[in-house]
Amino acid sequence: MHAWTEALRAALASLAAHRMRSFLTTLGILIGTASVIAVVSLVQGMSESIKGQFADIGGSTLSVNAKNDTENFRTGKINTITPEDIEVLRHRVPGIAEIAPILQVPAKATYKGRTTTPDVRGTTSSYQAVRARYPARGRFLVPGDDEGRRRVAVIGAELRDELKLPKDPIGEYFMLGGDWFKVVGVMEPQGEIFGFSQDNNAVIPFEVARSMTGNAVTPMVVASFTVADPTQVETVRERARRALRTSRGLKAGEGDDFEIEAADSIMEKLDQISGTITAVVGGIVGISLLVGGIGIMNIMLVSVTERTREIGILKALGATRRDILVQFLLEAALLALLGGVIGIVLGYATGAGIAALIPNFPPASVPLWVVLAAAGFSALVGVVFGLMPASKAASLDPIEALRYE
Repeated sequence: MHAWTEALRAALASLAAHRMRSFLTTLGILIGTASVIAVVSLVQGMSESIKGQFADIGGSTLSVNAKNDTENFRTGKINTITPEDIEVLRHRVPGIAEIAPILQVPAKATYKGRTTTPDVRGTTSSYQAVRARYPARGRFLVPGDDEGRRRVAVIGAELRDELKLPKDPIGEYFMLGGDWFKVVGVMEPQGEIFGFSQDNNAVIPFEVARSMTGNAVTPMVVASFTVADPTQVETVRERARRALRTSRGLKAGEGDDFEIEAADSIMEKLDQISGTITAVVGGIVGISLLVGGIGIMNIMLVSVTERTREIGILKALGATRRDILVQFLLEAALLALLGGVIGIVLGYATGAGIAALIPNFPPASVPLWVVLAAAGFSALVGVVFGLMPASKAASLDPIEALRYE
């Protein structure tokens, strides 16, 4: 232990004696580590934000979407989920608690001369229970709104601000797609996801949305439903799949032209995406660390040459080959670790700064394992690229080293 302590003290003294050279040597490691930490902090921050939003929905909520590929778009034979499919799920699949159809409606919103293009969704009263979205003011849609085809809307906070509606717009009327709608509620703010606002929207009754799309356009409907018993999610999913295949006239052997996904499977895909981005960035930054490691090796070889007489004196005083090897390896590892630690701090500060500069961007987040891996890998680079200089120093003949001028 005493030998290791002395080796560490000698390595620190050597680095302190050449501060500027030591700093410049670590720049490659510093820049590489800072780059990967900055990118990972932004990716992880966005991933955590998105997963937090899906966490409210839960694993017992499933979504039904039509499946289309390039061939469908090329031929114009677009698969859609129809209102009839929704009725099949509602009445023929045991185990479904709530189901909410969602129909996107292209429409402009106008109020006192101000116009914007929000995300307009037609749905039913079940939407708030299925998607865990609730109004901050007023109320949400009720079954009577859909049955009576009432022109009412629950709007997002950003749409309210875009149209410059009153802070409490309940009871106000605005024009949506050529019809007047009464505001009955304002949704809780949700922020942005992938740069798109979730608050510039309006939710209207499903039957009203169907009448607005007209008969000339096939409505692009999706649906979300909850499973009454969370332990039966896979069973209900299979029942829903079979019921939809029957209602859509799919024959045995034909693939599904729709997909049923759970919220937790979407989160798993997000984890895979963020993991892939992290791995790709790590590979690119690995090149920077390689360059930094070569820089450390070069400087350490210069240091060995400069300290040849010192090594000869140490060996003459009884220092073993192992003592010299450990001292130079520690010096190389400390150089790389210093660059890694500074890079971690600088990278997180950069990521946090970028996140703060982008409006509504989630705060940067760096998992502890990334910090530990970055620091450990930096030190490993130093050890690997310090082996040659350390081995050269340890192999010097003490008599020849003492004669060196």
